[in-house]
Amino acid sequence: MNNKIASAGNNGDKERSDCLVTVELTDSGGIAVNMKSKVKVMYGRSNEQLCRQSLEFFGIKNAILTLDDKGALPWTIMARIEAAVKQLMETDKELLPEFISENSYSSSKDKFRFSRLYLPGNKPAMMLNAGLHRPNGIILDLEDSVAPAKKFEARFIVRNALRTLDFYGAERMVRINQFPKGLEDLSYIIPHNVHLLLVPKCESAEQIIALEKEIESIKKKFNVAHPIYLMPIIESTMGVEKAFEIATSSQNVVALAVGLEDYTADLGARRTNEGQESFYARTRVVNACKAAGIQPIDSVFSDVADMVALKENVKVSKGLGFEGMGCIHPRQIPVIHEGFAPDEEEIEKAKKIVDAFIIATEQGLGVVSIGSKMVDPPVVKRAEKTINLAISLGLLSQNWREKYHEC
Repeated sequence: MNNKIASAGNNGDKERSDCLVTVELTDSGGIAVNMKSKVKVMYGRSNEQLCRQSLEFFGIKNAILTLDDKGALPWTIMARIEAAVKQLMETDKELLPEFISENSYSSSKDKFRFSRLYLPGNKPAMMLNAGLHRPNGIILDLEDSVAPAKKFEARFIVRNALRTLDFYGAERMVRINQFPKGLEDLSYIIPHNVHLLLVPKCESAEQIIALEKEIESIKKKFNVAHPIYLMPIIESTMGVEKAFEIATSSQNVVALAVGLEDYTADLGARRTNEGQESFYARTRVVNACKAAGIQPIDSVFSDVADMVALKENVKVSKGLGFEGMGCIHPRQIPVIHEGFAPDEEEIEKAKKIVDAFIIATEQGLGVVSIGSKMVDPPVVKRAEKTINLAISLGLLSQNWREKYHEC
């Protein structure tokens, strides 16, 4: 690298909680920090100290660092400095902020994933309070929401966010770039307690196998013990045709998501709210997931202002067998949660079936019946899932059978 000057970050008029850092290497003069900031009176001294310490961390003794600050937090400034420095010099050093204890929790393969909120990976302001909206999962996105010229520096923002931001118990997700470029993202996120990776435009089991091989290598290097779950995104006609192959490619694949914007473009059709053009793809993905024993997750609904249409979309999605969907705005989360949660009628029906099954089991009967109607094992299994989901959502108490028999 022969560059003497490099920049990283954002400084537009509408930017907030971010900064633009420019580092110019010099032959002498020590470290000079030039700062422009609306919060300079309160944080100017500490930010200048952070800038100096960061350059010294990388062994830089002579440089001019210019900080155009829009209220960035220290972890963001550190990410921007590191991205700029690593455009100027080769170094394996990582300028890591402290990993907060609130982010030490784990996830599970069968965790319900009604909602997952997409956040652009190069926009720290949008990440700061995302957990307060209580999505089931928070996705820090390195793919479509990040401009090609910004993908390198976005990795440092996502890595630092995984260490520093409070996710408030949401599943910690990252959407990597399309294979094989996504392999380059892994070392920035695997060591920092990411729970699940979304794999965009997945079209074969071979892609998942190659991805897992790289993941395992990084896990071994950094002593990461917990599983890294995978959610391949089916976004092409080829991906739809190979959905079951992808769904069964690894025990760490816990769900398939369908991405309808790219799929309909590949199909040569216009995406509509009614969804007739994507009916085959959606049902094919659902069927593949159910056959593989994993979760089918529907596409995002792109009109963030139309809550009525979203509610109808969720109803159709649930009716097709999906168990969640993506969202691109926090206001969509309550509608999605309410739509995918079992309603009162579903819960009452499930209670009758499960209660009848328990009674039949206690009596040593091989057949479950409600009145004169026989109940097949798959129906019992589905009812048990509804009961467990209702309990986990606080819609039903653990001792529901006691109250059920009091009625």
